[in-house]
Formats: sequence, structure tokens, C-alpha cells
Amino acid sequence: MTRDPFTVEGGAPSSSGLRGAAHRDDLSSRMLTEVVRLHDALKAAGLPLDLPGVEPLREGRTQVIGQLEDYVIPRLAQVQAPLLVVVGGSTGSGTSTLVNTLVGERVTAPGLLRPTTRSPVLVHHPDDARWFGADRLLPDLARVDSATDDQSAIQLVPSPAVPAGLAILDAPDVDSVDERNRELAAQLLSAADLWLFVTSAARYSDQVPWDHLKVAVERNTAVALVLSRTPGEDIATVSVHLARMMAARGLKDSPLFAVPQGPVDDAGKLPAAYGEEIRGWLRALAADSAARRDIIAQSVAGAVRTVTRKAFPIADAAAVQVDAVAELLAVADRVYDEASAALLAAAADGTLLRGDLLARWQEFAGSGELVRTLEAKVGFVRERLVNAIKGKPQQAERVALAVEMALEALVADHAERAAAEASQEWAGGDHGAALLRATTDDLTRAGRALRARTEQEVRGWLEELQEFVRHESGEARHTARFLAFGARGLSVALAVVAVVGTRPSGQAAESLRLGRELLETVLGDAATTRVVDQARGTLERRLAGLMAGERARYLAPAAQWQLKPDAPDQLRQAARRVDDVRFAAAKKGTGGHL
Repeated sequence: MTRDPFTVEGGAPSSSGLRGAAHRDDLSSRMLTEVVRLHDALKAAGLPLDLPGVEPLREGRTQVIGQLEDYVIPRLAQVQAPLLVVVGGSTGSGTSTLVNTLVGERVTAPGLLRPTTRSPVLVHHPDDARWFGADRLLPDLARVDSATDDQSAIQLVPSPAVPAGLAILDAPDVDSVDERNRELAAQLLSAADLWLFVTSAARYSDQVPWDHLKVAVERNTAVALVLSRTPGEDIATVSVHLARMMAARGLKDSPLFAVPQGPVDDAGKLPAAYGEEIRGWLRALAADSAARRDIIAQSVAGAVRTVTRKAFPIADAAAVQVDAVAELLAVADRVYDEASAALLAAAADGTLLRGDLLARWQEFAGSGELVRTLEAKVGFVRERLVNAIKGKPQQAERVALAVEMALEALVADHAERAAAEASQEWAGGDHGAALLRATTDDLTRAGRALRARTEQEVRGWLEELQEFVRHESGEARHTARFLAFGARGLSVALAVVAVVGTRPSGQAAESLRLGRELLETVLGDAATTRVVDQARGTLERRLAGLMAGERARYLAPAAQWQLKPDAPDQLRQAARRVDDVRFAAAKKGTGGHL
């Protein structure tokens, strides 16, 4: 047995060995921390938009996240766990038969699992059971202890025939006609410390198995090949050709075993001698902790290197996605900024004072006779005052209603035009069109809730104006002048003055004069100026809020993709930190021992 380099003769650990082990443990801890951060950064860097060339990167992102979750993170968290040997191969290559032969009992046959390899079975020494719980390797696969065809489960089979420190996992066929089987096979191979890849004389030149082996070479995963189900007289010839193919594809240093075609007994296994060479090799690995550590380190380091290499193009693609969505949102921002500015201008330039609103205001304010009546001494004109205010409460309500309708129509008009313009610009590009399709809300029109929201805001504004009037009137609330109109009448006058603006012309100018005179007669000049400024300010805030709500409808479809502007940079930084730990390990001479 190969001696553990961290132990001196007699079994006592050397001081240099302890320092080396401590350093290795520190690097492993740092690597685990940074790999978890890299995993989180990959999850945050989504690629939801169907941009040109994104599909391979999207698949690559899914694969590396899966390998981190299934293998790298669990393995780094449990470096002392048994070496996981995944047995996979082509349909008909005899993977299940080989596993039965290596274990020496039926573990992949009816009564224990299935007639053909569909869902995986993991065979381990009974003392190693604790390493294979649901929170360990391959955490998304449920654990079962009996035969199953459930492709989302993995059957655990304890067997003393498997040496402690090593486990064998029988995977589905890599070229299965069942898509889920193929996906599961790829997932399991990605979680392997060591691939035991099985082929046959009839299938060894097929492309699909070599595609998987190419992935293993790229990841620097430890691989051994088994030529199975080959007539004894053909083994030498086929083995030479297969060895040449392996050398040409970067596998010249990988072991190659041959298992001749032979009789399969009722237990689904070949004669024991047929698998003795492989069995002996696996036993030697199980007994040699340094060799196991080297294989695990090789596979983990290769997987980590592959993940960091793929992280950078994924980050670049995520940045393109962020920019694409940002451009669309910039369009919506521009359109709604312009629409909001136009709405606020129209609400304060006097254009609202026309039609029904103008008619109702004129009925309420008349030609100034009411103001002149209020300016007279009440003791001499009591009868004229009573006659002048007769019917004013009803007229004030009509003005208030006209203000509501005018503002609601104004908001709806600007919102409809903004929605039409923004949706038209979005629809002109593939990404914008995709966003429009991604929402159930009709973004070509103003929001269905806008009318109710506008009604609520305008009524709230008019009620707010009454509070302004009450606050500024002070002792004047007890005078005949205030009582003549009340807070409601004065508030509608204030509303008209607010929407007329500061530089009206024509009938709007006359309405401004009458409204201000009415307010000044009751409240005074200074108070009138204050309440008018307050009324205009609060109206602007409420109208701006309504348009902001409409703009938010355009944020919703983009928000569902959860694209984070800083995600690309966070991913690049996470990948660099992982590489820094790898380089530190190489510099300190620990190599792949992370």
C-alpha cells in the first residue's frame, strides 16, 4: 500500500506533514467559500432574453450551476467522503452487468432496481452510508432503499463487497432514447470523482460516448475505459484501435480494461474472473488514501477550472442582457418623462378651463357681482348677500364635478398617448416585442386601474384644498363672507385658480381674476398666495404619481426577469477570486489538493 506522505514511520505525524495538512485544509476552506460565492453569482446572472448566440451560453450556465451543486460544493465540503466511481456508457455496452460482476451480487436486476439502467443505483460499503444522505452529493435526487424506476431518485445499496472508501454508481445510458435518461446520465457523470466508461466492440466508435469523453478531457476528470462485450479473439485488435482513439482525444494516460464477452448468470453477472482486473484496481484505490485524494483533487480542480473559464463569457452575455433591457427601460423612461411633463403643463396653463368646466365656473362666479357683494358692508347688504349666495352650494358641487372630469380626461389622454408611443417603440425590436408578450397587461393602452386611481387622486386633491382653506381662514371662518361660500365653495375657486395657471389669456385670465378676488376677499392677499402655491404643488405631485404608476407597468415585465445591473461584474469578480485560490494552491506546491 502506498504510504501516506503526511505520516512518518511508526504512524506519528511529522511536523512538516501537519503544516502541509493544515495549509491544505485552509485552502480547501477558502476554495469552498469562494466556490459558493461563484455559484450564487452564476444564479444571479440570468440570461432570459433570446439574444443571438445566447442558447449555448444558457445551457452552459445551467450545466456549471448543476455541477457546482451536484459535485464541487458537496465534494469540497466533504473531502473525506468515499471516492465516487460512476459507471456509464452506451446502450447495450453492459454497464449494469459490469457493476453486478464487480460487486459480486445482483444489484441492478429486477427485484432490486429494474431490467435496464434507467434510474441510478449507488452501491457503497455499509460503514460509508453517512456520506450519501440527501444533503450530500446529488442533493436534488431523492434517496430510496428499494428498486425504483423513478428518475428523480437514487437507490442506495449497502454491500460489504464494496471496499470502504469507494462507492460505485450505475448510471443510465448516455445515448438512451429516453431524454430524461440522457440528462440524468450527464448529471451523474458530472458528479463523478472517477468515470468508469464502458463501451463495446460494436459501439466504441459511436459519436455520443466520445462527446461525453471530450467533456471529461476538458474538465480533466479522471477516466478509465472498459472495453466490454467483445469476443476474446477480437479484444487485442479492438483494444489497439480504441487506445489510438483515446490517445488522439487526450486520454492516452487513462487506463483501458478489457472484459470479454461471456455467459451472464441468473444474478445478472459475468464469471468473477472477468472483472478481477478492474476489481483489483478499484480495491487498490480504496486502500490508498493518497491515490484517492489525487484523483479527487484532479477531478475537483478540473471542474472548478472549467466553471471559472465558462463564467466569463456568461458574465459578458449577462451584461448584454442587462444593457438590452436598460435600453428598453430608457425608452419607457423617456416617453413617460415627456408625457408627465406635458400633463403637468396642460394642468396649469388654462387649457382645462373650457367646455363644461368653464360653464359651471361662470355660473358659480358670475361676472364679479358676488365679489362686489362680499366686499360691501354686511349690515347694509344682508338681503343682497342672501340673494347672491342662493344656490351657491349646489353650483360649487357642479364646479367640483367638472374639475374632476376635466382632470380625469386630461390624465387619460396623456396616459393613452404615452402607452401607444412606448409600446410602438418596444414592438419595433425583438427584445421589446418579447417583453410585451411576456406580460398579461395590455401595455399598448393606459392601465385598467388608471381611471379609478385618477378619480381618487382628484377627489383627494379637492378635499385637501378644503383643508388649506380652513387652515388659512382662521378667524374669518366665523364671518359672513366665509359663511357665504364655506370651505367647499372657496376650495373649488382655489381649484380653478390652480389649473388656470399664472399667465392665462382670454376667458381664463378673467376666471383667474375673479377667483383670486374671491379668495383674497375672504382670506386676504398673503393667505391666497400661499394656498394657490400649495394647491398647484399638490396637484403636480398627484398627477406625477399617476404617470409614475403608468410607467411602472413597463417595469413589471422586465422585473420578472430579475436582471441585476451589477450581476455581470459580481460574476467576474467571483470567478477571479476562485482562480486566485487555485493559483495560490499551485504556488504553494499543493497542486490540486484543495
